Amino acid sequence: MIKNRAVFDAAFSLKMRQEGLPPFVPLRFDARLLWIFPPIPLIFYLRDSAHKSKLPSLSRHSLNMADITFNRPAGKRVQLMATCLCDAFFDDAAAAVVEVLEHLGCEIDFPEDQTCCGQPAFNSGDWNSSRKVVRHALKVFSGDAPVIVPSASCAAMMFHGALLAFEKEPDYPAMEKFAGRVWEFTDYIVNGLGIKKWPGRYNGTVAFHRSCHSRGTNTGPAALALLESIEGLKVLPFGESEQCCGFGGTFSVTFPNISKSMGELKLDHILAAAPDQIVSIDQSCLMNLSGLAAKGGRPIKTVHIAQILRDALKNPAK
Repeated sequence: MIKNRAVFDAAFSLKMRQEGLPPFVPLRFDARLLWIFPPIPLIFYLRDSAHKSKLPSLSRHSLNMADITFNRPAGKRVQLMATCLCDAFFDDAAAAVVEVLEHLGCEIDFPEDQTCCGQPAFNSGDWNSSRKVVRHALKVFSGDAPVIVPSASCAAMMFHGALLAFEKEPDYPAMEKFAGRVWEFTDYIVNGLGIKKWPGRYNGTVAFHRSCHSRGTNTGPAALALLESIEGLKVLPFGESEQCCGFGGTFSVTFPNISKSMGELKLDHILAAAPDQIVSIDQSCLMNLSGLAAKGGRPIKTVHIAQILRDALKNPAK
């Protein structure tokens, strides 16, 4: 089912209706949204015991994200992987990505059969299921064009996590080639196209949340460079800015109390800086922080960086 886009969308929508959830849910992510991948405890395992537990072994090779992404194609004919969350809940973020890429002169191909990057199953230890989903993505995003992903988390799954999952598979070479075409959205703009300064104007202050999956990549510096270059926009510093928001996908379902405490601590530091908005490269982090803030009686607006870049273009710089 996860490999058939029409069935995927229909089943997802049906489940949401059954649960009485509206199209947009500004609440903390919970198990109802992960029904496709039955959550199991997050498993930490050792290579030496893998044959006993029948769990996938840890990689015998050190994968450095900087090494994986050093020679990616950077042409302007691209494929867009919109991500599940943008497809289901945050369509404006995906629309903003398209508008920004078109502004930069890109020709965008959007494969309609795309579904998921496979990360929920991968993070839960179900690598067999994850590989099935990734193989579908490999088939859907065929060719040699850059694959642009407006999520550091999903992008990292495609160019890093998938290589771990496929290390001992016969189609590893095809997966490695695919991984070498994947760009996170802002990384592509700055390091692929060479855009260092963003035009237009955006009045306000923001706190930039750098998601965990962007660590070890060029995404964080690229996103900050774009934000800090926009006239009228001020990026506010805040305490413990490198700390996790507590979401972690299935982690927030398996360990909800720990997840909540981490998210609330993150919010404490962000709100102490009093920004107008929280901006990030990952909509999942924003959904988690927004839900926690709203439920805690201290709501704050959250936006994907693509929305800021898009809106800045509407206001000429002075």
